[in-house]
Amino acid sequence: MNEDGLSRRAMLGGGSIAAFGAAVAPAVMAQDNLVPVRIDIRHKTGPLPHIWKECVGSDRAAITLRETWRNDLRRWTNEAGTQRVRFHGIFADEMAVMTPTILSRGKVTPNFQRVDQVYDGLLANNVKPFVELSFMPKGLAAGTTSFFFYGGIITPPKANDAWADFIKAFVTHVVARYGLAEVRQWPFEVWNEPNLSVFWTGTKEQYFEFYRVTTLAIKSIDSQIQVGGPSTASVEWIADFASYCATSNTPVDFFTTHVYAGDSQDKLFGKGTARSSQNDVIPRAIRQARGQIDASPFAGKPLWITEWSSDSPAMITHVIKESLPYCQAMSPWVMSCEYEELGIADYILKEGDSGWGMISAGIAKPSFNTYKLLNALGPERLEADGPVLASRREDGMIAALIWNLADVTQPSGIPGLSHSRSVRGEAKSLLVDIAGARPGQSVSVRYVDQERGSPMPAWREMGSPQYPSRQQIDTLRERADIAPAQKMRLDRQGRLTLSLPPEGVALLELQG
Repeated sequence: MNEDGLSRRAMLGGGSIAAFGAAVAPAVMAQDNLVPVRIDIRHKTGPLPHIWKECVGSDRAAITLRETWRNDLRRWTNEAGTQRVRFHGIFADEMAVMTPTILSRGKVTPNFQRVDQVYDGLLANNVKPFVELSFMPKGLAAGTTSFFFYGGIITPPKANDAWADFIKAFVTHVVARYGLAEVRQWPFEVWNEPNLSVFWTGTKEQYFEFYRVTTLAIKSIDSQIQVGGPSTASVEWIADFASYCATSNTPVDFFTTHVYAGDSQDKLFGKGTARSSQNDVIPRAIRQARGQIDASPFAGKPLWITEWSSDSPAMITHVIKESLPYCQAMSPWVMSCEYEELGIADYILKEGDSGWGMISAGIAKPSFNTYKLLNALGPERLEADGPVLASRREDGMIAALIWNLADVTQPSGIPGLSHSRSVRGEAKSLLVDIAGARPGQSVSVRYVDQERGSPMPAWREMGSPQYPSRQQIDTLRERADIAPAQKMRLDRQGRLTLSLPPEGVALLELQG
């Protein structure tokens, strides 16, 4: 969660959905008003790393034990190809890792029963944990200050040595249970957003020392287990963290940080710097963080964006494309509306800002469906110009995402406050030139926007119920799915014209 976000307001952009269904690419009469997109299927530019599949964010450890959450996880792994899940609170008191039991007669020793249930559940569903080491068990905490709804304690430990012993016991346990080869594939991240007072009551210097103690404890078990930080909001502390680790000879295997489109740009980039649209805030901040890492003794180390967010399909694809050169992973926040940092939402769907969750009661939102389309891309990147990300799959098929970017105010640090969305953009026609394709070749096109691949039209038809019935939920699940592909044909010049509403995304697939 981030405290600097802006609320979202106003209404959807225009553009008639009925105009989007032509089965054959129309003849191009006047090209001046068309957005040019060019894909050259004859030329590859290198690998296309699927940074969007490396990880997805979730609420907290205990929530992963719910079957409703696990149903959402299965959709992410099966349909979007997600490889890891990151969440808070593996040591929160609801996990009972340091809680006395009747049988213990008051002696407090680590209890990893519920930790095992969490990690067993992930691995059983073919996904690995991204281990965020938080929050402080009560028995080790220097204070009692806690975080919001589920009460994770956010203070430093009262004794770093006791914390280090606990971390050694934790890592020893998971290695014994899951095997060293498996655990070496789990990134370990130290804490969450220690630069925000809602997550850490200590100072920056205390966090740096806390990171050192934690990392050395983990590395004492196995030097090849991967550990990183500083897990800050708003890409803060990167340079200072790198300097501290270099000076203190503290290992850093990867860097982590967070950024949201609504973050204060004064905080991100400095007062008096040029303003960016919300579409470009995240890539700009990631580029800045990459530069700070590469200016340090840790140049070239992986950068993981372990929280970011967008509810706009075109913005998701734009941000990912622009961030590809600078980071190794982008973990969107959050995968499911089983999300309770600020309490339990009193809605399944709502107008406007409906929070960060991308699946609600098993109902896919356009953001989740965008990740489904991204999952159709291949590992080889093709030469392309314009609002496009083009690839070749291992089966030889060409898969390309094309979008109509709009300026959309993004969810706030306290999600769900606004009942309208502010969208500045217009429907556009895009002239797609596919060099190397055969004239008249068949192309399959699938769409996601705020009307297609969205539950909202059907929900509004139902009268916008706050508590949809079970039958209504079944209908919404079906109506929210991506429609079957539209079949189009290239013209004699190997082109076709797509019409997209603001925020719209289209996936093109054709034989290579």
